[in-house]
Amino acid sequence: MSVTEANRHRELGLTDSEYERIRELLERDPNDLELAMFSLLWSEHCAYKHSRKLLRRLPTEGPRVTMGPGENAGAVALGSGQAVAFKVESHNHPSAVEPFQGAATGVGGILRDVFALGARPIAVLDSLRFGELDSERSRYLFDRVVAGIGHYGNSIGVPTVGGEVYFEAPYEHNCLVNAMCVGLARADDLIRSAAAGVGNSVVLLGASTGRDGIGGASVLASAELEAGDEKRPSVQIGDPFEEKKLMECCLELLDHGLLVALQDLGAAGLTSSAGEMAAKGGVGLDVDVDRVPLREADMEPFEVMISESQERMLAVVEPGRLDEVLAVCERWQTSAAAIGEVTDTRRIRVLEGDEVVGDVPVEALVDGCPLYDLEPAEPDGWMYTNGASLAEDGDAGAILFSLLGSPSIASKRWAFEQYDSIVQSRTVRRPETADAAVLKLESGGGIAVSIDGNGRRVACDPYRGTVEAVLECAANLACVGAEPLGLTNCLNFGNPEKPHVAWQLDRSTQGLADACRELGVPVVGGNVSLYNETDAGPIYPTPVIGMVGELPDPGRASRIAFAAGDLIALVGPFAPSLAGSELAKLRGDLGPGLPMLPIDLVQAAIELVREGVRAGKLRCAHDVSDGGLACALAECAIAGGVGVRADLDPMVELRGLSGETCLFGEGPGGFVVAGERAAIDDLAAAIGDAGALVIGEAGGERIELSAAEAELAVRLDDAERAWRSLDGRIR
Repeated sequence: MSVTEANRHRELGLTDSEYERIRELLERDPNDLELAMFSLLWSEHCAYKHSRKLLRRLPTEGPRVTMGPGENAGAVALGSGQAVAFKVESHNHPSAVEPFQGAATGVGGILRDVFALGARPIAVLDSLRFGELDSERSRYLFDRVVAGIGHYGNSIGVPTVGGEVYFEAPYEHNCLVNAMCVGLARADDLIRSAAAGVGNSVVLLGASTGRDGIGGASVLASAELEAGDEKRPSVQIGDPFEEKKLMECCLELLDHGLLVALQDLGAAGLTSSAGEMAAKGGVGLDVDVDRVPLREADMEPFEVMISESQERMLAVVEPGRLDEVLAVCERWQTSAAAIGEVTDTRRIRVLEGDEVVGDVPVEALVDGCPLYDLEPAEPDGWMYTNGASLAEDGDAGAILFSLLGSPSIASKRWAFEQYDSIVQSRTVRRPETADAAVLKLESGGGIAVSIDGNGRRVACDPYRGTVEAVLECAANLACVGAEPLGLTNCLNFGNPEKPHVAWQLDRSTQGLADACRELGVPVVGGNVSLYNETDAGPIYPTPVIGMVGELPDPGRASRIAFAAGDLIALVGPFAPSLAGSELAKLRGDLGPGLPMLPIDLVQAAIELVREGVRAGKLRCAHDVSDGGLACALAECAIAGGVGVRADLDPMVELRGLSGETCLFGEGPGGFVVAGERAAIDDLAAAIGDAGALVIGEAGGERIELSAAEAELAVRLDDAERAWRSLDGRIR
């Protein structure tokens, strides 16, 4: 550490006041090792020092919650005696620096979070954001991120079952890579990460420790991103085959009851895992760096403690069972070493053989970081630049083709075909066949999972846009017949020290809290990723929502495909607007403001659709989202290989809309449903015109839509060609 005494803490990202706080807590100056440990655990990525107060708003309790925030992942109980564990995390800055390894190790990290609870990972989803596709950099990042996700997930044998990809100019210099994992366990067998049992052994499992990742996620994600390749060595290197052995080894150890506690080594490496395990257990830990298996010779103690080398776990083991643990590890060809002991000191002591080279109170290291109050200020107006790519005077057919071909709406087959979506043989609904992924359980029931967000709409109104993201997730689950059980989130924002970003974060968090309370969906965990910003400006404020639901019969889960002869209805209080829409973006006509529907009205429609799917009355269910009603109808037609004729004049009259707004406006609360005539007629009659309108039927080879002054009639194969155009733009 070649840093002068005067500014060594600044070089490590600590402020002068934070350094003085450390000196007060220690009652002395920290040495270089201790300062490195504090700098990482007091980083934004680990300490949440600008967001922790806001997160207290979120509802975290519910009758199904078995693991809430604070553990490696959250978990909710299923009716079959099983629990489903899930979490979403970001790997944004590492992926912007080195996209293949950044994305791959993001998948590896979220898998470890789930099997650290004792849950077997059964699915991965990803939420990705890049700049516009006319940028060579964005195409490169997209290509390599997708390759990294596919490489890790496919190699380890966990299916990638869903996700989303958006392309927007504000992500040009700071892409977003959020990964979500879902796992299954017996509810009674879930394990926590709290260290316990004075005298118990601390065992490091998995890959050996090297210099890769030093100053990685914890530092990269705690400051604005700078241009250049100098940060590339800070990105971790992943090995999915090593992780596969580690995962199976850990699950067997847990199955045999051989572990007291288990913790993933992620950001900040041993420092974070040891500190968090000790803090949760109210104990101390001694860690001897001389006992840590190293990949590189002559590593300094501080390097060992802060290395972010991948595929490692930290376990607490009773001394009498250590030999059994080591035997299981040997069978799985997984390295294991007892590197320390649990103590009653409530201190983290770092030893180098017999010499104490670091000694800090657990409470100071983990909970001593000051929490900051934001200073939010609403911006005077729209602060993002938007270029126009579509003229105002295009006819409705041309607009539909432009929207279907827009990279954020177009088919992402090029990406998801690189992922194995059916390994493990649980997948009932694959990508682009339904609004949510559906996985079957041994009990005969199933779970559904969705991940959603729209940063552009949140930028227009952080509160309402975040509410919409939560409703979108719940709507997607409803379309396959699933009832939400719990929610995880990843809050991706710019620099919170800037008033306008602080305002976005504050309003978005409140929107998330209010929507979850209204829907009765608890938040069981998540991640905050701040400082997603460069000299070119911040990203769109992007809360990403992951939601898991339960359904009794996965075989009845609806698809988005029309079938010839289907009667088609529009269900829900849908009141579209062009504000913040994809069409407004293409026209360069974005600005602040979104309309808002009462959440209870949307919730009623969600429940109605869910029950219709469960009863087997709705063969097709698809919520109206990006691109509006016209795109939703076109997607259903393309999926079914059959045309559609729809008269939307009653919708125009009922809502007082222009035809263009009716076709292409966006907002929550709208569902396209289809099925046999008797079922749809009964549905419309039961609800009434205010909540369900029969709008058309499926058949023929054309998409024909009429909405007051806006009409279109296009060939189905031409619409499909536009929707699948992304393949040619990437290859």
